[in-house]
Amino acid sequence: MNEPVSTQTYADQIRRLAELTARVAAQRSEAHTWYAQQVAAAERAVAEAADQVRRAETELVEAQRMVERVDGEVTHLWAGLRDRLGGGARRLGDPPGPVRDAVGDPVPLLRGVRELLERTGQPGELPGSVNPLLIACGIGGALVAYLLGIGARTLGAGSGGDLAVGLPVLALVVTLLGPLVGLAPARLLADRRHAVLTPRPMILVAGSGLATTLLLLAATYTR
Repeated sequence: MNEPVSTQTYADQIRRLAELTARVAAQRSEAHTWYAQQVAAAERAVAEAADQVRRAETELVEAQRMVERVDGEVTHLWAGLRDRLGGGARRLGDPPGPVRDAVGDPVPLLRGVRELLERTGQPGELPGSVNPLLIACGIGGALVAYLLGIGARTLGAGSGGDLAVGLPVLALVVTLLGPLVGLAPARLLADRRHAVLTPRPMILVAGSGLATTLLLLAATYTR
């Protein structure tokens, strides 16, 4: 037969059982708390990772747009450079590609290149070395107009009716416009030298043409 358990031993066992139960409950509570903390930390890590992915995707889209913008600007600037060089642009080839391990914002660099091209592409004034050519334009224009006037007067002299009256008047108008005729070749000269036809060369052309016209008219009417 089983021996009866003493009251004191039974009370000790009950107390020990209660202590073990409390310890198990505390450990279970601690395990639940730890699990909840781990789940919260994992959820935070997932949320942070998702946010980082969204930021990375946004940065990737912006970077792609920047690459497209830079490529387009490089192509445009390269085309402008080829226009500046003219016939020598064949040696340039295609626009340069991206440089490996390049750092920094390309926008200020592209802006500097654009400003440099704009400064170099701005037409300037004709140099003083072309003054003889400008004078020749004025003289040549006046001579052409004078010869056209002579032709019109000759044609009018050999005609009758209204032509006999109108052609001499037209000849006089063409002759008087002689000082301005030389501005056309002067403009072509300025365009070939990528320059602007400023008032100084215009006055030089018109002045030489006017002097030539006056001399021709004086020579004609003093015969």
